[in-house]
Amino acid sequence: MAVRGIVPLCLRPGRVRRPRRAAGEIVRGAAASVGPVFRAAALVPSPPLLVPELTGRASVVDSLAGEVVRLRDAARAAVAMLGTATDRWIVIGSAEKSTRISSRSGGTFAGYGVDVRVGLSADSVTDEEELPLAALIAGWLRGEVAPQAAADVVLVGTDTPLERCRSVGEALRAEMDEQAGDWGLLVVADGATTLTAKAPGSFDARAEGVQSQIDDALARADTDALASIDRGLCAELGVDGWEAWQTLAGVVGARPMAARTLYRGAPFGVGYFVGTWEPLS
Repeated sequence: MAVRGIVPLCLRPGRVRRPRRAAGEIVRGAAASVGPVFRAAALVPSPPLLVPELTGRASVVDSLAGEVVRLRDAARAAVAMLGTATDRWIVIGSAEKSTRISSRSGGTFAGYGVDVRVGLSADSVTDEEELPLAALIAGWLRGEVAPQAAADVVLVGTDTPLERCRSVGEALRAEMDEQAGDWGLLVVADGATTLTAKAPGSFDARAEGVQSQIDDALARADTDALASIDRGLCAELGVDGWEAWQTLAGVVGARPMAARTLYRGAPFGVGYFVGTWEPLS
């Protein structure tokens, strides 16, 4: 079924120990130019369990209920910051094919078990649209903490090369500059799905090291470090956020950023990172 509002883009249970920064710690990163209209970025993962109605009664969820609440609260806080800074957003995620979704679009989590309806703006139409998970998560978080915001969604294809991801990000920055006003970015992306034996992708001993690289780079807003992470290895480990993070790097360019980590962990064997990036004045 075709998704209304989508036009061609021209341009995932156990914890894993790894080095952590304290939640809320601000780190100055040399992400190496962003126009003054770019105000902030929020980085969140896409587990449907962020939505309380979707938690169900599974024992594994019950045993990790506290961790799920911490993850959910962190995601809400990151997006609330974005909503304080600006009410015009571009959501960046990844998908099989590159697409763009209008802020007038809406959808439902019915495919995940409960008909929780969400929209990408106050004017969105939520009747029976089949939105990708990244767009649904963005719509739910917007409705929770920043209902005044309007968000277009840009999904970058999973076969997009590094330089193309960066050029898409640069084009998005130019788009923001041309339209003026204040803009924010909401990046919806997950890490490795292979961090424990019960993870969706099973266990891979290489995953913890790669996930630590990803988390450390995001915690420092270090776009050079992100670019150095092996894309082929990420694909083998189930990392679906690679393209989204590289596109974010293209938007940011060379401007130093203040990075804040709100959550990093793997409660279901999937690497989740929540944080914010803000340009340094």
